[in-house]
Amino acid sequence: MRIFVTGATGLVGRRLVWRLHERGDQIVVLTRRAYHAAQLFGNNAALVEGDPIRPGDWMKAIADCDGVIHLAGENIFARRWNADFKKLLHDSRVLSTQHVVEALRRRPMRADGQAKVLVNASAIGYYGPRGDEELTEESAPGSDFLAQLCVEWEQAARAAESAGVRVAWVRVGVVLDKEGGALAKLLTPFRLFAGGPVGNGQQWMSWIHYADLVSLFLLAVDNAQAKGALNGTAPNPVTNREFSKTLGRVLHRPALTWTPALVLRMALGEVADLITTGQRVLPKRALELGHSFQYPTLDAALTHILT
Repeated sequence: MRIFVTGATGLVGRRLVWRLHERGDQIVVLTRRAYHAAQLFGNNAALVEGDPIRPGDWMKAIADCDGVIHLAGENIFARRWNADFKKLLHDSRVLSTQHVVEALRRRPMRADGQAKVLVNASAIGYYGPRGDEELTEESAPGSDFLAQLCVEWEQAARAAESAGVRVAWVRVGVVLDKEGGALAKLLTPFRLFAGGPVGNGQQWMSWIHYADLVSLFLLAVDNAQAKGALNGTAPNPVTNREFSKTLGRVLHRPALTWTPALVLRMALGEVADLITTGQRVLPKRALELGHSFQYPTLDAALTHILT
């Protein structure tokens, strides 16, 4: 297949592009920094310069592709939230998706007459803070800012369905990867004997090993039955306290340093609520489609990544 990828230079995107290349797909990468992308991918991907937030000539490149994997979106932890940054979070997700959909609607069918596919990123923030409730793809959305942003994000992607495009979206959980994301930020304090639970430690963490997340995106691309939401989480979520204990054990460090929720809120602002609350999310749809998780338990995932 010929796949158009946005957000390819991000943490998940880089690994996804390499998996696509390994299996023989042709890859077209949308990038705002062609030099950086060329350093990452060399001749393994065709590069198209453009910003998905803004319509432009880059949209024409989608016409000759069989599908799109749309990962672009500003990092929610990039800085403290204010009105301007919330608008950027919105536009980088919703506007960019609208532009991808607009391009797909111009030519929604592949050369062989089959429908094209759009696999869009979303996030488990869709569900909002839900305590101990077990959540599946059928669960209702939350009402906080991030939940409503995810609702709009997914609605923007679904607009391609009316043109005949098959649309799936992956609600991404906490991605475990020592190259970036939450785990990379935790490694230093743990290695300095300063790691431990956050808040009361009872909030749920719905995590996923990077390799399993990449496999889920590929499942969504390949499987014609993959439509709508797929939770991008491992089948065994854990509490923050259990996560800290497991990470400490794998690193041979104690997990005794407690970070009060108030301290985190003072340091990070509103976004700290995403860390001190959580969701217990299960990948029901992925399991129904036959996906086999390579790293279904936290201990196996952290051991593979860190040892």
